[in-house]
Amino acid sequence: MKKIKYILIFILSVGMFNSCLIEDETDLDLNAESLNTAGFRLGAKNVAAVSDGEEYSFTIDLNLVGATSMDVTNDITLTIAAHSSSTAIEGTHFRIDNPTVVLEAANNHLAKINFTMLTDGIFAPLEESPVMVLEITSANGDTKVINSGKTISVILNYACFSSLAGTYDVNVEYWRFGALQDTYDFVDVITEIGTGEYHTTRVGHWSIASLGGTPGFVFLDVCNVISIPGQNLVDTYSNWVEGVGGKSISDPANGTMYMEYTIVTDAAADDRTYYANYVKQ
Repeated sequence: MKKIKYILIFILSVGMFNSCLIEDETDLDLNAESLNTAGFRLGAKNVAAVSDGEEYSFTIDLNLVGATSMDVTNDITLTIAAHSSSTAIEGTHFRIDNPTVVLEAANNHLAKINFTMLTDGIFAPLEESPVMVLEITSANGDTKVINSGKTISVILNYACFSSLAGTYDVNVEYWRFGALQDTYDFVDVITEIGTGEYHTTRVGHWSIASLGGTPGFVFLDVCNVISIPGQNLVDTYSNWVEGVGGKSISDPANGTMYMEYTIVTDAAADDRTYYANYVKQ
């Protein structure tokens, strides 16, 4: 009886082992026959442009993915269109420059769609940034490749035109420990280092020579609202330069700016506040 029992156990074990092998082979067979998908590499993207009436070009990456994508030797043609969920309006906010794109086998089935962000007639700031949603409507060229069915949402951020670079006459009130310490005047040259991003040549009540480092401080202009992000004094000292929230503005029509910022040392009570008025020459 014991021998029969062991024989039965052995037979059942072999049967279970074989069934596992068959199941694995089935998975491999299905994997080999699986379809590959062509579409957008990412599902979301942010772009920004100044509302100055010009057109700005951007790209979106497309690719082919799948278990057997390396075996696909044909070129794949994709057709792209705006999805109905877009809040951005085609022809007003954007234009698709190449709605038909070929994923070439010779280029590892990689390609880009080109689109243009339109700014003519758009007056920033907008209450809400429009979103351009694109979809792949067809994928042709190989029976083992299908449309991924995924969309991409591109947020179109419209920035105000900013032109604050130039030479300014500056008057500053310097306060410390709650009392006025000094009032002084100087000439400052402001340089644009990015879209709506600027750098001064003076900071605080010190001369350029007495501080060394990188003279001045960085500030941002977003639709005439100025912000001074936290930064080390002339990129050298631990003293922290930062704007007072909601206090700094620009008036490009009159060529003036007002900035309010503090310079704080390690001692919390030892802070300095500067009230600066800029008039463009």
